[in-house]
Amino acid sequence: MLLELESSQLVLIDYQTRLMPAMADSDAVVANAVRLAQLAGLLEVPAFFTEQNPSGLGNTVPQLLDQLQAARAKVLAKMQFSAVEEGLAEMLQPPPKPVQGNARSLPKHLQKQSPDPSRTIVLAGCEAHVCLLQTALDLLEEEFDVWVVTDACSSRTERNRDAAFDRLAGAGVELVTTEMVAFEWLRTAEHPAFKAAQALIK
Repeated sequence: MLLELESSQLVLIDYQTRLMPAMADSDAVVANAVRLAQLAGLLEVPAFFTEQNPSGLGNTVPQLLDQLQAARAKVLAKMQFSAVEEGLAEMLQPPPKPVQGNARSLPKHLQKQSPDPSRTIVLAGCEAHVCLLQTALDLLEEEFDVWVVTDACSSRTERNRDAAFDRLAGAGVELVTTEMVAFEWLRTAEHPAFKAAQALIK
């Protein structure tokens, strides 16, 4: 199973100014988060980001915030570790589509429902074993398909980060990398955005 561009939404968790210096491999992790935000902007993937207790941990690091704003990403400030507890799942729901035809002509259970196009969540963030993990597991409970971008995630220790990945994989989350996301969203070298996207990850 490959990622589908049309059904994807990007969610980036807690890349904040007072948190990132304590994260393992923080420079590389932020660089990959920036690439994900740039890809979302380039390919018109809806994007969201969270900030945990921003008055205490600061706002999103500037180089990432710039790209998220360029991609018109929506922000969710939170105190709960799981962003779902603060309303993320509702933010990710597409607006309801009007019923086609005469709504009174058929009982509700017989009316044709369009498939929900936005149930795939590409997720990355910090800390992997706390806010990312709890958000991912809660999104699964809300029946989203969750794909965690491992090279854009971190914790203060590699042991905590890796334990999070093991637990997420066991729960049914797909583990991917930034380049996997890019090339699965593109699918072909003939995609109009291929050269621009390729330049972002080289």
